[in-house]
Amino acid sequence: MKLTRLRLHGFKSFVEPTDFMIEPGLTGVVGPNGCGKSNLVEALRWAMGETSHKSLRAADMDAVIFAGSGNRPARNHAEVVMTIDNADRTAPAAVNDSQVLEISRRIEREAGSVYRINGRDVRARDVQLLFADAATGARSPALVHQGKVGEIIQAKPEQRRRILEDAAGVAGLHARRHEAELRLKAAETNLTRVEDVIGQLTGQMDGLKKQARQAIRYREVAAKVRKSEAMLFHLRWIEAHADLNDAAQTHDLAVREAAERTREQAESARIQAIRAAELPALREAEARAAAGLQRLNNARELLDREEERAKERVSELDRRLAQFVADIAREQQQTADADVALQRLDTEDAELKEEIKSRVEQRSGVDERVAEAEAMLAETERRFAELTTELADLTAKRNQLEAGVRTHRDRLARLDHEIASVQAEEERLAQDTGSLGDIDVLAAAVETAQQTLAEAEATVQASETGHVVARQTLEASRSPLTEAEKRVQRLETEARTISKILNGETKNLWPPIIDGITVAKGYEKAIGAALGDDLDAPVDPSAPMRWTNVPAGEDPALPEGVDCLANHVQAPPELARRLAQIGVVAKERGAELVSQLKTGQRLVSLEGDVWRWDGFVTAAHAPTGAARRLAERARLVDIEHELEQARSEVIAKRQALENAEAELRAA
Repeated sequence: MKLTRLRLHGFKSFVEPTDFMIEPGLTGVVGPNGCGKSNLVEALRWAMGETSHKSLRAADMDAVIFAGSGNRPARNHAEVVMTIDNADRTAPAAVNDSQVLEISRRIEREAGSVYRINGRDVRARDVQLLFADAATGARSPALVHQGKVGEIIQAKPEQRRRILEDAAGVAGLHARRHEAELRLKAAETNLTRVEDVIGQLTGQMDGLKKQARQAIRYREVAAKVRKSEAMLFHLRWIEAHADLNDAAQTHDLAVREAAERTREQAESARIQAIRAAELPALREAEARAAAGLQRLNNARELLDREEERAKERVSELDRRLAQFVADIAREQQQTADADVALQRLDTEDAELKEEIKSRVEQRSGVDERVAEAEAMLAETERRFAELTTELADLTAKRNQLEAGVRTHRDRLARLDHEIASVQAEEERLAQDTGSLGDIDVLAAAVETAQQTLAEAEATVQASETGHVVARQTLEASRSPLTEAEKRVQRLETEARTISKILNGETKNLWPPIIDGITVAKGYEKAIGAALGDDLDAPVDPSAPMRWTNVPAGEDPALPEGVDCLANHVQAPPELARRLAQIGVVAKERGAELVSQLKTGQRLVSLEGDVWRWDGFVTAAHAPTGAARRLAERARLVDIEHELEQARSEVIAKRQALENAEAELRAA
């Protein structure tokens, strides 16, 4: 195998893809210091499977990736590809099918390296064996770097032996031998495990044989039990059959009684149906009678009104007729007076004519008398014209009055005819309603029916009012019940959550002593800060770490004015001595009283501050787990009391709701 090309991309100083061709013969690389000559050799070693970043002059393996410069950004990966000519077919059998081998190694930041041979992923071990078989590799003496000649001169025999083995081409065999030894060791380990498994299976087989014997015995006992059960069931079946016969007889009696009751109910239903069928006819007759009575009352009232109007009209006509008679008499008198005046005037006219005729002959001295006579004649003619006009007016007025009298007489005749018709109609209605009974009786019945209807309407209205009030009461009772049920559900949920938390924290072999402690409200942080993790220790004698009941000796008393924590805690007797030496003080007095503490004593505030006798001080901070558990236990007790009250309230509100529903159904 011969190396023909080296391709670098992102490896150390080779940021851009770079192809380095290796021609036949001797290939040299010349350049100033720092131009990357050594990076080519390190790229070869890195691609051959080098795993030590120190031998590559790097802080870690990711440091071989280009880290960037002033005008170039850093890369996230690096790759080196080696192209090898395999024309002589000396490569390992796994990759010896190709004439050209491309071996690449690619690394990404914080992702590790990937090896490929001809594009196929392989292990780093496979690449190392490939180059070991070719008497080269990442650490082969064939790769001479700075200081390598001095290392060879000063090498130990073992190192010289490795150089000779590389030169002889047997280094790959040693690697394969080492891998085979590892596989053999793993096989031996597997065999040992198989023997252990066989031993375990033997023990299990013994147990299974014992279980098989127990199963056979169980099968025999189960058969006897089934037989006994079958006998018991048979006896029970006989007894149940007898009970069934008794029940059948009882059922027959009940069926006959039910049939009798059904027949009676059917007869009652038939009678009720008959009465119900008769009821509409009665109601219809009552309605017809009420309608006829109402029509008669209306007709009577109408006739009464018409009679009154007719009487008033007759009276008025009589008055007007008398007036017309008086007017006619007056007009007749005036006509007679006019006739007398006309006769008198005619007589005077004749006398005047005769006098004129006698005087014509005697014209002398009579002209004046003629003029006077003519004037008198003119006056008489004027008077005659006035009387004639007045007579014409009186005649016209008389004719008008006579026409009015005739009109009123005709109207009076029509009214008499209408009155006769109304009377005939009244007689006909009386004949038609004679079959219905007395009108007064019908009127009384109608009035009674109307009173009953009014009472029924009042009852219905009262029922509707009661129904509305009952529904309002029901709605008003339902809302508090819903709120109370929601409160109960919320409290039950909170209680279950706290119980689950407490039970989850106490699921261990030995229950902690904190489960037996009851603390007054407000002192949870104090006891949690004073005892801390000691509250998780149990009192069980079998526990490796536990509380024990030590009798109290001559323990020193707490400073004067300090309240003992034991007065606010109910705890097992194992904690009595410890609690007696813990005092509760205000946060401001702790620093003043710490100097008065005796050995083993300590002070604690309600907020969680701790002052110990040896000068150790702990400031209050977030509550400890023990304090939280004690607070949750106290909260659980409060929730249980609230839950009991809430349930009682729900029962009361449900009873109120049921009462409201009963009132609604009654309404």
